[in-house]
Amino acid sequence: MEAVSTMKHLVQVEEGKEAVEGGALSAGPTYRCAAGGKGAAPPAVPGLDCCWDIFRLSVERCPDNRMLGRREIVDGKAGKYTWLTYKEVYDTVIKVGAAIRSCGVGKGGRCGIYGANSPEWVISMQACNAHGIYCVPLYDTLGAGAVEFVLCHAEVQIAFVEEKKIGEMLKTFPNATKFLKTIVSFGKVNPEHKEKVEQNGLSIYSWEEFLQLGGEEKFELPPKDKDDICTIMYTSGTTGDPKGVLISNKSIITIVSAVDEFLINSDEELREDDVYISYLPLAHIFDRVIEEVFIHHGASIGFWRGDVKLLVEDIGELKPTVFCAVPRVLDRIYGGLQDKITAGGFLKKTLFNVAYKYKQGNMLKGSKHEEAAAVFDKVVFSKVKRGLGGRVRLILSGAAPLSRHVEEYLRVVTCSHVLQGYGLTETCAGSFVSLPNNMSMLGTVGPPVPYVEVRLESVPEMGYDALSSETPRGEICIRGDTLFSGYYKREDLTKEVLVDGWFHTGDIGEWQPDGSMKIIDRKKNIFKLSQGEYVAVENLENIFGQTHGVDSVWVYGNSFESSLVAVVNPNKQALERWAESNGVTGEFATICEDPKAKEFILGELTKMGKEKKLKGFELIRAVHLDPVPFDMDRDLITPTYKKKRPQLLKYYQSIIDGMYKSMK
Repeated sequence: MEAVSTMKHLVQVEEGKEAVEGGALSAGPTYRCAAGGKGAAPPAVPGLDCCWDIFRLSVERCPDNRMLGRREIVDGKAGKYTWLTYKEVYDTVIKVGAAIRSCGVGKGGRCGIYGANSPEWVISMQACNAHGIYCVPLYDTLGAGAVEFVLCHAEVQIAFVEEKKIGEMLKTFPNATKFLKTIVSFGKVNPEHKEKVEQNGLSIYSWEEFLQLGGEEKFELPPKDKDDICTIMYTSGTTGDPKGVLISNKSIITIVSAVDEFLINSDEELREDDVYISYLPLAHIFDRVIEEVFIHHGASIGFWRGDVKLLVEDIGELKPTVFCAVPRVLDRIYGGLQDKITAGGFLKKTLFNVAYKYKQGNMLKGSKHEEAAAVFDKVVFSKVKRGLGGRVRLILSGAAPLSRHVEEYLRVVTCSHVLQGYGLTETCAGSFVSLPNNMSMLGTVGPPVPYVEVRLESVPEMGYDALSSETPRGEICIRGDTLFSGYYKREDLTKEVLVDGWFHTGDIGEWQPDGSMKIIDRKKNIFKLSQGEYVAVENLENIFGQTHGVDSVWVYGNSFESSLVAVVNPNKQALERWAESNGVTGEFATICEDPKAKEFILGELTKMGKEKKLKGFELIRAVHLDPVPFDMDRDLITPTYKKKRPQLLKYYQSIIDGMYKSMK
């Protein structure tokens, strides 16, 4: 029996549960969002059973709508966007599907896609959807070894590859050739690559050649079921190999319905004339789901040129109406706006600040953003809107937490709804999203989206109580049809996180009085940096701890920063020896404060990181040298010498803040 919760935006579905001795932990009540989507699943739509149907139905409904666009390059200069209609894309998809089938890959087969977002990427994905082939995106920041791992682990038989990535692909030979038999370039193929591929007994085709490969043969499209797997998305994981997240048609259809329902409840439904800029990787679930939503509505997707420095120019040309971003991108936009205002002179700066304070005040009192300061919108803030092409009405942030001050600032100045969402690959992206025109939700990820059920589970060892009458806190657990179908070939890992239908996210949340969720901690010592990359901190400390001259190291980062810093206990003898030969004098404690000593230790840590092939974002960018080892007297370690991270952060907070400040 559903009960309206005391929290405004939630409906209670089940009571909380007390802990069972030696068994289950205590859990708070189960909630769903109160607005729309009352059931646990969306109402069935006849003929909509799989991702192929999302596309097929739009082709039938609006064949002449613009679907996929890219900028024309004339004499090396980027011109206007040129478009393929839904019907043109459909015709190409049918050809690509026939060519894949003629290579012997059919329903349940595996097809890899490797490269930046492009029309060809989406066309290849739709061809997989048409024939019930598992689409396996190969995300390039996984690193060289990971691409080979995914190709072998997923048993990829055919791979579509961006032209400039073919060289990288060949580095996976001969191991990947156990299953891989065909490579298709999104562009051309150079003779050298062709020779290497053929020496290994594989075939390689340019895009144009491949389109002809299926000839006139008509391949029946196999029946596809809601529970069939649509894609295997490999998540970078935290330690060890990437995990293959199995995502079914049902998960994607449910999340597309949930996004629709959410937008309708917010008076912001998508229309056929909406335009999306595709630049976040399609190999991530966040972008994939948003593009599916756009396709479902017969709307348009324009692709960037693949260069972050040219993104603003692409936006100016495309004039999107919806803009999705990770906090790193929004931080850049915020920084750019701040610089412009500072450089604008006293009068402009004063006018901007008056306008900002006035509009922000009205929004905090409950005014909708479009009504809070109509005159200032026209005179002052329209310039900001023009910087994003002039038509953006919805900005959605995901993949890592967005700083509260950036979120508030953008809500005021962009003349758009700025919403923050939360979800994982395993929950098919957005499980929570903040509500438009709701300033009380700043700094939170909002209530759950429709068709998703949520509860908190206590984490006694961290002092989090999901049944607390004041502030319920605990591990966020999610249930419903958006959930993944398990980790591919890893039953053991699936059982760890999927218990009695509940997916355990590993993130610690806190319910707010209005029913929105605030993320406050991570259950394990793993966190995301602001660009959305996961960092497994213990693993890094083990590596950096091997550095010559370092006795102990505590690595710190958080999801509001893009880099890592560290506090190091240097080895006394090693540092004193270095000081002597480098003309640095004084007691050990004095040497530790010397900028040259910090530079030396930082250099040693970087050398070790590079030797161990760490990624750029895993390297330390600033260090503090503490002559006193981490100890129990200051409550920094346990009796078994395990680091107490919350205490370390508390103790070194001002030093950490200073290091980040010095890098800006």
